[in-house]
Amino acid sequence: MVLNSKKGMPNIIFILTDDQGAWAMHCAGNEEIQTPNLDYLAEHGTRFTDFFCTSPVCSPARASILTGRIPSQHGVHDWIASGNVDQGKLSEELKKSGEFRLEDRPIGYLDGMPAYTDVLERHGYTCALSGKWHLGDSLRPQHGFSKWYTIGRGGCHYMRPDMVEDGVLHQEKRYVTDLITDHALTFLEELSAQAAPYYLGVHYTAPHSPWEEEEHPAEYIERYRSCPFDSVPEKEPHPRQIPTAPMGTGEHRKELLRGYYAAITAMDHGVGRILDFLREKGELENTLIFFMADNGMNMGHHGIWGKGNGTFPFNMYDTSVKVPFLVSWPAALPQGQVVTSMHSQYDFFPTLMDLLGMKEEFPSGLPGRSFRRALEGENLEGEAVVVLDEYGPNRMIRTREWKLVHRYPYGPDELYHLTEDAGEEHNLIHKEEYEGIRRLLLAELEEWFAKYVNPAMDGSREGVYGMGQTERAGVYAKGRKNYIPCKEACPPAWPDN
Repeated sequence: MVLNSKKGMPNIIFILTDDQGAWAMHCAGNEEIQTPNLDYLAEHGTRFTDFFCTSPVCSPARASILTGRIPSQHGVHDWIASGNVDQGKLSEELKKSGEFRLEDRPIGYLDGMPAYTDVLERHGYTCALSGKWHLGDSLRPQHGFSKWYTIGRGGCHYMRPDMVEDGVLHQEKRYVTDLITDHALTFLEELSAQAAPYYLGVHYTAPHSPWEEEEHPAEYIERYRSCPFDSVPEKEPHPRQIPTAPMGTGEHRKELLRGYYAAITAMDHGVGRILDFLREKGELENTLIFFMADNGMNMGHHGIWGKGNGTFPFNMYDTSVKVPFLVSWPAALPQGQVVTSMHSQYDFFPTLMDLLGMKEEFPSGLPGRSFRRALEGENLEGEAVVVLDEYGPNRMIRTREWKLVHRYPYGPDELYHLTEDAGEEHNLIHKEEYEGIRRLLLAELEEWFAKYVNPAMDGSREGVYGMGQTERAGVYAKGRKNYIPCKEACPPAWPDN
């Protein structure tokens, strides 16, 4: 391994996007979408074809990336709707906007849980964040970060985002993707001038909704004006589609996809600006760059608009749980390789520690396993790897051949034979001839979760609706309501199929 000769350790840049499906990159085979800078990272690094989120929704996945814990270990089971900011610190203008009506007091959802950025800070790294946090108490730099530019809540409008800078929340009137890139570059100027190595998190809100044309610069919208969007299937609405999600058919479908693709290309341009900076400094070859999305996304796939909570009960289709993942470190790792073995976001923490020679820093009792050997060119395809996912009381186990989705306490459940049905179109759960494989998968799923779940915040016991989390989970809620109920957003119970 080649380490930075000036500082002894490599500089690290972690780029995280929001709601980007693994299918939404040109280098992943999508001929319609324009991602030249992501393609560059794939060409000069490694692209993973089967990388999975821990939960197909934003905050739980982000918490797992950072801590290496599954949601039933860190207690973030839904996107965080309250606990981001202190209501008393809002300006009168922000209070009147009504956009912060759910906020009460700040909650440090991950307080007391070690993150890999805490480890990096202890080992001399300066840690900076530019972009989305969405793990509670947004005004307070946490977990080793000393430079902090973030968003007040989770999602925001692209053209009028609520931003946190120097501990103050204010509203901007610029495209948030450009703001995040600009501040990332400002941090890079400061960080590259110091002697210590640095870690920079660049967390874009793109390509999360809204996708209306006025939310994105015309130069990116126009690139897709005549795009037919053949890369995305046009299907009848899923019977469990939630009605509150942005969705459309015909020309409206194209308008939404135009905004989604434009948001990705605008983000890709920001990535290009960061790569250009590293080239100018002569640091591109020896900077460890990660690119990942928090969760997957359906833009009509399976008839769904949305991620895991695009349906109720939540879905665990591959389009929801697979995320793009690229790794580039030309000075130390092979270039241009494609890894097809299966790995999860809970494997990221131990892999980073392994790459940096800090294996002993990965906390015990967590499920993650390092995939450093895959990054170094070893083919792990023959190793038996099982990936597990959860979203509240919904759990998934996936092998190369099979997928079981088990919903507590009553189902409905799903079973797919992936080697014969890669599109997950034929649910075999009620087929008697597959009862044996269902039992084997369920036993393995329950044994795995029994090993790793913290009973005090067990997702299978949480009433998660996909409408947002407002308190810590389980016993830590201390009797307070911690999830927003469905009300009219949830359709009737899903019939057996």
